[in-house]
Amino acid sequence: MASSLAAPDTTTPAPPPQPKTVSDVTILVGVFGLLLFAPLAFGAGGPISLAILECGSAVLLGLWFRGRFTQESIKIRSNPLFPPMLAFAALVAIQLIFRTTGYWHDTFFTALQYFAYATLTFLAVQCLRRSSQAKTLAVIFSTYGFAVASFALLQGLAPNGKIYWIRTPAHGGWIYGPFANHNSYAGLMELLVPIPLVFCLSRYARGRIRSTVALGAAVMAATIFFSGSRGGMLAFAVQLVVLGVVVAKMQKGPAVAAGIGVFAVLMIGLLIWIGGVELTKRVATIGTETRQELAGGLRWTVNKDGMRMFAKRPILGWGLGTFANTYPQFRSFYTSFLINEAHDDYLQFLVETGAVGFAIVLWYLITFYRNALAKLGDWPNDINGAIALTSMIACTGILVHSFVDFNLQVNSNAALFYVFCALGAAPQTVESRPRVRRTRSLHSRTPELEMNNDAVGQDTPL
Repeated sequence: MASSLAAPDTTTPAPPPQPKTVSDVTILVGVFGLLLFAPLAFGAGGPISLAILECGSAVLLGLWFRGRFTQESIKIRSNPLFPPMLAFAALVAIQLIFRTTGYWHDTFFTALQYFAYATLTFLAVQCLRRSSQAKTLAVIFSTYGFAVASFALLQGLAPNGKIYWIRTPAHGGWIYGPFANHNSYAGLMELLVPIPLVFCLSRYARGRIRSTVALGAAVMAATIFFSGSRGGMLAFAVQLVVLGVVVAKMQKGPAVAAGIGVFAVLMIGLLIWIGGVELTKRVATIGTETRQELAGGLRWTVNKDGMRMFAKRPILGWGLGTFANTYPQFRSFYTSFLINEAHDDYLQFLVETGAVGFAIVLWYLITFYRNALAKLGDWPNDINGAIALTSMIACTGILVHSFVDFNLQVNSNAALFYVFCALGAAPQTVESRPRVRRTRSLHSRTPELEMNNDAVGQDTPL
């Protein structure tokens, strides 16, 4: 009987399909989409807009981790600001676990807000890797800032006491743009103006593009003055001084000087054309207001009460987010209004987190400036240097303004501030690879290696 042997099956089974994961680009879009959404939602101060910010950031973090676990590896880009951020989180955890906070639920819900800030900061650092992405974001933020400023101008020329002409603030306020508080609007513009301003001074903007970007920056800057925020005016003046010092020390060429000149002429022209006498009167009151505060105005009185609060709990403070409920015990004057924030972010951090928390804040800021300054180098030609300069000018404006207002208690402004700090402090915010430029001669073609940070599509995909 003949028998036949079957040939062995040499085919390999098909690998199981890999689950689809969300790309870093999609997560990056989500992160900056939330950052752009928050100011338009009245600063993300309402329960619905705040929930969107918090839940959206948590979902994006989950998607990012899911993608990393699918790849069987988790590679995290470090950042010099992560250690102070973790230290601050540990301090808040101690307040909650050991119940050293005066109002546990206030600290818990404020901690959720800070978790959202930290999440957006972490994801921005992990997902923003290419110079082309950074330039695209610069264009988006510049266009966004110009659109918000244009809307604020239009609303200021035809006001009806409502935000977007449809929403009346629950507790009143000085409406400007999408904010019930004009100081919060000024804080937003302090963060956004440096983006088009630095962009128009760099080599990435030339000719008509430079003039167009300078015009956008001038409109945005002018609305800081039109908003009537005296703290914003002073903060912006300091921002211009910082930029001027950087330009003067690095002795940049005529192109940078021309960009600054175009910006200054456009801004001053807008101020004179639209502001007129009313703006002049508002600016003139800065000195009078300062003398009144030093002589015992409301802010100075709240500051003195705040120092008495700090003296009662100097180490760990009263608990993050508890100022509004704790302050009435120490208030030295009568008022029918609720003072929900100290008009001084530094004082509020000192009262709520004590000397330990304030030391962490100083650690955070010193680390930020040290690393940002180290990157400035040839900022007009280096995109990492441009990002560092933009972040440094933007965050300096908020930090100056924080002496007289509470922009770091406004969710939209705080989220942008922390993200900008982390991007400015990163050793290398974005990465790129050299491209080959071919030069022609009479006898040969020799490839020449050229570092080009702005070559779209030439960055190393990670």
